[in-house]
Amino acid sequence: MKKPVLHPIIILVTILLLLSESNSDPRTQIVEIMCGHQPEHNSTIYVPNFINTMENISVQMRSSGFGIAITGSHLDTNYGLAQCYGDLSLFDCVICYAEARTVLPQCFPANGGRIFLDGCFMRAENYSFFHEFTGPTDHPVCGNVTRRDVRFQDSVRRALSRTVLDAPSRNGYARAEVGNGNNSAYVLADCWRTISANACRACLKNASNSIMGCLPMSEGRALNTGCFMRYSDTNFLNDVPENGNSRGAVIVIIIVAVSAAAVLIIGTVIGVYMWRRRTIQQKRKGISDADKMVKILNDSSLNFKYSTLEKATNSFDEANKLGQGGFGTVYKGVLQDGREIAVKRLFFNNKHRAADFYNEINIISSVEHKNLVRLLGCSCSGPESLLVYEYLPNKSLDRYIFDSSKGKTLNWEKRFEIIIGTAEGLVYLHENTRIRIIHRDIKASNILLDSRLRARIADFGLARSFQEDKSHISTAIAGTLGYMAPEYLAHGQLSEKVDVYSFGVLLLEIVTGRQNNRSKTSEYTDSLVTIAWKHFQQKTTEDLYDSNLMLHSCNNNMSVKSEILRVVHVGLLCTQEISSLRPSMSKALQMLVKKDEQLPAPTSPPFMDEKTMELNDTSDNPILPFQHGDDASNAGISHSIFYPR
Repeated sequence: MKKPVLHPIIILVTILLLLSESNSDPRTQIVEIMCGHQPEHNSTIYVPNFINTMENISVQMRSSGFGIAITGSHLDTNYGLAQCYGDLSLFDCVICYAEARTVLPQCFPANGGRIFLDGCFMRAENYSFFHEFTGPTDHPVCGNVTRRDVRFQDSVRRALSRTVLDAPSRNGYARAEVGNGNNSAYVLADCWRTISANACRACLKNASNSIMGCLPMSEGRALNTGCFMRYSDTNFLNDVPENGNSRGAVIVIIIVAVSAAAVLIIGTVIGVYMWRRRTIQQKRKGISDADKMVKILNDSSLNFKYSTLEKATNSFDEANKLGQGGFGTVYKGVLQDGREIAVKRLFFNNKHRAADFYNEINIISSVEHKNLVRLLGCSCSGPESLLVYEYLPNKSLDRYIFDSSKGKTLNWEKRFEIIIGTAEGLVYLHENTRIRIIHRDIKASNILLDSRLRARIADFGLARSFQEDKSHISTAIAGTLGYMAPEYLAHGQLSEKVDVYSFGVLLLEIVTGRQNNRSKTSEYTDSLVTIAWKHFQQKTTEDLYDSNLMLHSCNNNMSVKSEILRVVHVGLLCTQEISSLRPSMSKALQMLVKKDEQLPAPTSPPFMDEKTMELNDTSDNPILPFQHGDDASNAGISHSIFYPR
């Protein structure tokens, strides 16, 4: 039997339909995202429930432009709704929903949120909200261009009135164009399909009254609990039939009506069209570094399946939690082959964290040194961004030096070895790579310890690199209070001397067992750097030494005290206020290991109040003693934070 041949007219109709769609717009611009105020009940349950809800809705969106889903039970139940506005084709609807489901997770750890885009809406809560049509968050968003034309304003009112009248009887969707030329007003109204016709009418009346308050502005939007409304003096409406889905239906009918050969040809046409559309979009927007990195990772051995890492950590069980910082939570995992790993988990793939995620991969995968933590791979295609590192059983340095009991594990010999290892790692980053790398967040919690308590520098989420012909780069301020150099805090000037300053603070912490970034309950007012400087000037630095340093030493006490004093001296040289006076990391390392080399006298550190970020005059302040007790163990957790400039 001869296979039927696809008729040229069918091919032509299909191509025309597809190419005409290039004039449509998925309108993925975000109007507003609203997050709830209540935290989720249990993140271990909430996250997979939310992900399942989004996936279930995604299937429905591809066929009808609307979807609802319910996942879980009791306090951990997740209710979700998404809907594209009536003038979007199914093709554009999928694009709009993809944007919404990427952005809405930014509301975590709140247990609910909603997002309005110009082409679609999405909402998720831990209760059934499907029949709600009014609420306290209903409000208009007005444009910023004024139209004093009375005829335009009259067109807006008439168009709004028409859509309020039409939408309830048309499955909740209506559009209108009223006026001529410059007086024209374009309006779209859409109710969520879960509410009744009466509720839709009430919602749109409220929305209409609300955005009429935007006049004489040229544009206005009403973001209501049960509906969305927009007017504009620019025609933003897509030129498709009002059910919004007929184009997809025509294509489906054509495909069903032809043979397997026809399907193949139409599939090819669709593929070419999608490739063409994607190419145009990439040329317009540019391909981001993150997109390039995703492709590289997917094609390389660095990529782990999300399911593999989820299983390795027992679904990110709290019992496997190793620690938490400003950019993610770290869990211990065991792969099927028995290898122990550390999995760094960043909740959801929102834009800002994704940048840090790919930055960390890009930098840490390009360097290799015995004092840098080793990256084994990552997962970038699942619902969350995950980094996979070698597992270091002794966790981080802060757990030891800021704990009076665990601190006994690290005698002076061990601490000095950690200092040298950290210095060697920083020298490698600053001087021995193709490009200079600045870590930006050197602190005790980012120094991990292997089975032999040797130092490994970790957490490269904030790291930056720049070429050798630049003295510094200007950047947004990021790091941890108490470890950031004054020129960086004041002007955002980033150079290697920023890491040198942080390293100097770390030296003083290792010697004293106290954290420069003091806790809120601490009674002393000066920073550790200031206190160390004053003791050094008065030749009383021994008063600062951690008592654990005197225990189990292989050397005699005089030798140990002399070495500790030298480390304090180098720490003060590294924390001098004027960055040009600070040594490079290679020079600091030389000062530490060449114990017969005479050291220059340090100049004063910045006397800075870290609560107000202002310089203090500390000339009349007495030297205050350290406060021992519970604060020592509680001060060990510090978070990396951003400050606007």
